[in-house]
Amino acid sequence: MNIIKEIKNNVRDVIDFPRKGIVLKDITPILKNANLCSEIVKELSKTIDADITHIAGIESRGFLFGVPLSIENHISFILIRKKGKLPYKTTAIDYDLEYGKATIEMNLNDVGPGDKVLIHDDLLATGGTAMAAAQLIKGQGAEVVGFSFLIELAFLNARPSLDKYCSNINSIVKY
Repeated sequence: MNIIKEIKNNVRDVIDFPRKGIVLKDITPILKNANLCSEIVKELSKTIDADITHIAGIESRGFLFGVPLSIENHISFILIRKKGKLPYKTTAIDYDLEYGKATIEMNLNDVGPGDKVLIHDDLLATGGTAMAAAQLIKGQGAEVVGFSFLIELAFLNARPSLDKYCSNINSIVKY
């Protein structure tokens, strides 16, 4: 199986979503293909270092492969969610999206000093959400040791903004 070709064959472009001028790369068709999902987890696992203590998945599509990735590699999984979705004490950060503003948060004490965290999401576009997640994690005293994405919109050139947190940035498919 050529995983890059299979992923590209199963990604659906949604024009003008969530607003006019945006072409959303929709990964939900991938989820109907269990074999491809399994291969994606195996491919993402190739970039897992032995010293990673936590995988942080970003709501909500970062959960889809983040949880299986953590299970496959026996690594703790933590949630980074939109404001107001976590029931415990949280820390939050506001940030800019390519099409607006948002707030994400995580539970206090999910990570701390000495923890090494891989941040996972489905898509790297401008890097705003990934940078905000990195700031949350660093704010708890943990170290960001990598970023993991299913898809990267390379033409938006987000990698330099993530480099200040960690230069270990991996994506399976680039557009």
